[in-house]
Amino acid sequence: MSTPRLLLCAPASGGGKTTVTCALLQALMDRKVNPVAFKCGPDYIDPMFHSEVIGAKSRNLDLFFLGEDRTRSLLEHNSVGSGLALIEGVMGYYDGIAMSHEASAYHLAKATCTPAVLVVDGRGSALTLSAVVHGLKTFRPDSGIQGVILNRVSPMPYPRLKECIEAETGVTVYGFLPSLPDCALESRHLGLVTADEVAGLKEKLKKLAAQAEQTIDLDGLLALAASAPNLNAGPLDLPEPVEGAPVIAVARDKAFCFYYADGLELLEKLGARLVEFSPLEDQALPEGTCGLYLGGGYPELLAEQLSQNTAMLAAIRDAVVGGLPTVAECGGFLYLHEMLEDTNGKDWPMAGVIPGRAWNTGKLGRFGYVTLTARTDGLLCQTGEELPAHEFHYWDSQQPGDSFRAQKPLSNRGWDCGVHTPTLYAGFPHFHFWARPEMARNFVAAARRYQQQEASL
Repeated sequence: MSTPRLLLCAPASGGGKTTVTCALLQALMDRKVNPVAFKCGPDYIDPMFHSEVIGAKSRNLDLFFLGEDRTRSLLEHNSVGSGLALIEGVMGYYDGIAMSHEASAYHLAKATCTPAVLVVDGRGSALTLSAVVHGLKTFRPDSGIQGVILNRVSPMPYPRLKECIEAETGVTVYGFLPSLPDCALESRHLGLVTADEVAGLKEKLKKLAAQAEQTIDLDGLLALAASAPNLNAGPLDLPEPVEGAPVIAVARDKAFCFYYADGLELLEKLGARLVEFSPLEDQALPEGTCGLYLGGGYPELLAEQLSQNTAMLAAIRDAVVGGLPTVAECGGFLYLHEMLEDTNGKDWPMAGVIPGRAWNTGKLGRFGYVTLTARTDGLLCQTGEELPAHEFHYWDSQQPGDSFRAQKPLSNRGWDCGVHTPTLYAGFPHFHFWARPEMARNFVAAARRYQQQEASL
């Protein structure tokens, strides 16, 4: 299958990849092109912005989690019926694991034969822009860089900048976006704020799209996307689905919003029925709950409100202690503690499943990919099995757990983490279920067993 596709990349973070990606997505939507959106790497927040534009789920393409074959398969599977797949890169183009290009945007472009378009911040630079483009294009002979979009450039110097870059590098410049301060997407400690926190987001996106229509060669980009070869992706093999459609309750609100769309859909493919609920607003778990998924997010920002919902705290505490199969990642792990420190330094009572307190360290505690090796049999896997995971957190715990040994890839660094019992995974590491579909099936199968136990009472 031939999927028209582009990957937007940059020399470094902070150059405007997300802004340009959203501008192009909205412009393509306005043209009725029906784009689909993807994010390179494990980031949760950028896909929320993509989804706000296209009105459908944006997905992550992560080579550390998925490997090359499964990445190609998910890209093809999720692009069926679309006019163009637009992939936003991560960090600098070649920045991957441990000073390598593994799992970088370059690696993704290469693995999927996707034309790469550099988004270059043009502020305060002229001829040097050509040096940057030339350096990135020639750093690897198979760089895949086939275009440039200049960001934060004024209309007056743009024609000369375009002429210079094309003459010096041979790379086509497809246009520019000027500086648009009123369209900025604000930042927080985990990249951007979430999409629903940006005031007037729809209006900002429309303005960005109108600007892109005027100053970016969309027809040229569509032609470049159409030049991408067939993916030749293989089928997505799945374990045997579980019977009974057990209900897995998924926490979804402003405090808990970090989920991989493909991971949730995999749980459904394996037989689960997902029902969303809000630990902030609801008083009880959904009726018939047989499993619980507490994803990451920002519970530390809403600790007071979460703490005041004592009915939900009690319901979750009783359910988890009573053996409800539960996956609690990062923010969900914080929620299960006895006490959680908020961003103002005040402690609030939480669910009380995990003894002790979680607090703000004031600095980034863990960041990046890890491989977890299980030290115990439990909900997700057996002793000795390895699970790829990702961490990014400023909070720490008095009881981080020791059910897994975490190892940084291409590094000697390691530590103990995670609580893993036959009915509970709780820890800072996040999982992508497609990395190990058997892990997802184990979760659904445990929910089915719980369903059968409840039915026999």
